[in-house]
Amino acid sequence: MAEHPAYPVGLRLTGRRVVVLGGGQVAQRRLPSLIAAGADIHLVSPEATPSVEAMADAGEITWTKRPYEDGDLADAWYALIATSDSKANTDASAEAERHHVWCVRSDDADAATAWTPATGHSEGVTVAVLTTNAKGRDPRHTAAIRDAVVEGLRDGTLVAPHHRTRTPGVALVGGGPGDPDLITVRGRRLLAEADVVIADRLGPRDLLAELPPHVEVIDAAKIPYGRFMAQEAINNALIEHAKQGKSVVRLKGGDPFVFGRGMEEAQALAEAGIACTVVPGISSSISVPAAAGIPVTHRGVAHEFTVVSGHVAPDDERSLVDWPSLAKLRGTLVVLMGVDKIGKIAETLVAHGKPADTPVALVQEGTTAAQRRVDATLATVAETVRAEDVKPPAVIVIGEVVNVGVHSSLKTSE
Repeated sequence: MAEHPAYPVGLRLTGRRVVVLGGGQVAQRRLPSLIAAGADIHLVSPEATPSVEAMADAGEITWTKRPYEDGDLADAWYALIATSDSKANTDASAEAERHHVWCVRSDDADAATAWTPATGHSEGVTVAVLTTNAKGRDPRHTAAIRDAVVEGLRDGTLVAPHHRTRTPGVALVGGGPGDPDLITVRGRRLLAEADVVIADRLGPRDLLAELPPHVEVIDAAKIPYGRFMAQEAINNALIEHAKQGKSVVRLKGGDPFVFGRGMEEAQALAEAGIACTVVPGISSSISVPAAAGIPVTHRGVAHEFTVVSGHVAPDDERSLVDWPSLAKLRGTLVVLMGVDKIGKIAETLVAHGKPADTPVALVQEGTTAAQRRVDATLATVAETVRAEDVKPPAVIVIGEVVNVGVHSSLKTSE
């Protein structure tokens, strides 16, 4: 007689009693999902891993510190049996059968009444992959299928269009420092769903090539602004496209709120009554030094780092940076948008007490194939930039952490 396949179902465990027997690695892996499901979780185990113990200390689970006893599964809706005592597992499984409690066993899937699928999440959808029968169980294969489906949904290679009406609006998406793999999962998904993408020059350009042909891509630098300032013209373009019922992504380099004028755009959208979603991005201020092998903090070297804009010189009346105070700090100074002002910045820092031999690193086109690192000191950086023809965009790191780094031997991604 052929074996019947398992029947897939989603359990709604919010507020319902779930008993977990055993506080080891299996429980450590499974408990977060049960907590996220809102279950009333009771752990029965004489010992637990530090992570499981922390969940009990935080009040996420109730921990009874003893071995399994008959009656522990009374009134339970679901049980996870994962102790190292095979007899206790068998006895608990028998109790679950008597009480009609769905029971998962980590040591003997054939003796269980339920199996845990390999699960993943994307865009409010849970993807669960389950082997059809016990004899063909291959956890690594089901996990690989799950990963392929979830990754495909996230990066747009597996298209599953929405058939319900989408809410039009604007998403301010931080694209990261340049490598297209360093955008967030949510940012990539929103790009895959966009009708219009308004992109900055510093946004990850390779992502635009992946967009479907029907998506309108607008270069923010080329938006006509006539009597408007450039930023105001961009704001108006976002509002106009959103009012046409389109899903708009404003793709920005790094993080939208780190020298990205993202809040100005969010405020303009709010004033126009346009729904706005902010998707944080990986800031170049941290990621680009890391890609060049430079830690912005390091034990015994720097306990702080400060990120400043260098787009105006220290002696410019428009500057909001307290350069004399920065010169007195012992930590790391990261300067963005400061390549053409670095000479004046270095001169000012030295004039207010920063040692002239303080190491400086300039990382141009960080995380991209064109990345390069140029090292100098505050005394030599102005001439080095000219001699090496360093061009924007480049992140400038000032401080002793420059000498801690491992230069080009690190890779951020493949």
